[in-house]
Amino acid sequence: MDVRLTNEQQQLRDAAARLADDLGPGSVQDLDDAARLARLEKTVDSTGWRSLRSDGASGVEVAIVAEEFGRGLVDVPFLGPVLADDLRRHVAEDQQTWAIAVGEDAFDTRGLKQALVVRDAEVLSAEIGETASGADLTRAFATLGAPCTPIGTVDAEHIERGYALALVATCADLVGTSRGAQSVAVEYAKIREQYGKAIGSYQAVAHLLAESQALIEGSISVLRHAAWAVDELAPDEAVRAARIAKIYCARAARTVCETAVQVHGGIGNTWECIEHVYLRRALTSTELFPVSLEEIDLGLS
Repeated sequence: MDVRLTNEQQQLRDAAARLADDLGPGSVQDLDDAARLARLEKTVDSTGWRSLRSDGASGVEVAIVAEEFGRGLVDVPFLGPVLADDLRRHVAEDQQTWAIAVGEDAFDTRGLKQALVVRDAEVLSAEIGETASGADLTRAFATLGAPCTPIGTVDAEHIERGYALALVATCADLVGTSRGAQSVAVEYAKIREQYGKAIGSYQAVAHLLAESQALIEGSISVLRHAAWAVDELAPDEAVRAARIAKIYCARAARTVCETAVQVHGGIGNTWECIEHVYLRRALTSTELFPVSLEEIDLGLS
């Protein structure tokens, strides 16, 4: 396994990062900016990244975009549509943008009308109903309408690889949210002063941020392997690698985001600070396709 990105993959990362930096929300107030959301939706739609798998992209390339979108808190549908596309490509030739069902609800539904539902080997479509309340301020859940309409069947290998990709994509989002929260906290620690010095100069704060950075680096490593495994290993091995990555990245992201809130002190959980938006997104991605230690057979604790 070569963990280095190709030139094309690096260009994809750079493009996704620029989009997230330019049009992602820079504050909590930006989440309600309709003009920004419209520009972001139009730009993401024009990239064609929601149909990456239909266009032959690898799991690594899906993870690259998902990570940068998590870092920039991109708040138009990507994760749901790209996972729906991964399965729909086996039963349909078009590249329509759909949400995906997670449990009893549809996920990543803002502005979308149809959701893909998987039941055993059968792929179905369902209309998206009313928006459901949730902690995540950047991505929407909605109820599923009935009845579901069958659109085809997918063999077990594709279902299993689709599950591995879903775990990897949520891991990438967790890594991205960790990086974004860490960046905001580090910048704040440089400018916030107490007793005449920047708080980042004190060991109590500096060590917390250093530990967070170590967790991020570990998350990147385990994510890269799991993303590579989606297409390169047998389906069961790809799922196992993705499960291990999900456990590690979820635990790391919660610690990093909670630390970032703590570094901000009293304002960390207020509407004046964006750190709690990262924490909300991380907690949501953790519960998307959740993994327990009992599902992993490598003796992790």
